[in-house]
Amino acid sequence: MNIEKKEESYKKLLKQVNSLLEDVNDEIAMMSSIVCLTIQEFDYYFWAGFYRIWKKEQLIIGPYQGTLGCLFINFGKGVCGVCAHQEKTIIVPDVHKFDGHIACDSNSNSEIVVPVFNKNKDLIAVFDVDSTEFSSFDETDK
Repeated sequence: MNIEKKEESYKKLLKQVNSLLEDVNDEIAMMSSIVCLTIQEFDYYFWAGFYRIWKKEQLIIGPYQGTLGCLFINFGKGVCGVCAHQEKTIIVPDVHKFDGHIACDSNSNSEIVVPVFNKNKDLIAVFDVDSTEFSSFDETDK
């Protein structure tokens, strides 16, 4: 997908998310809706979902669409755990070259993971998106 089309898709998605979730305060409902809208908007998204903060330094699977996800991920482990630990977006063009990558599904070839913060700026989750294509994600996705 070229940058212009990707930017257009994100603008459309943001408008849908803002409209749908305007009066919603439940994190799980919001995450579920975001995943649904996101996976419908981008046909090259193989897996999309949230890993929520579960225990100190541990994530647990949250709302997602795709094949079976990992149930728990420790901070610092895999792309999601590193993102949670660093609280920074990570783009991985080739997951097979990412040291410590956790292969929940061998069909995944590229990935982006974005930290999710609440209104108090506390990390509450990471948003993980995988693609079967290599180099699917860039600064536009970030």
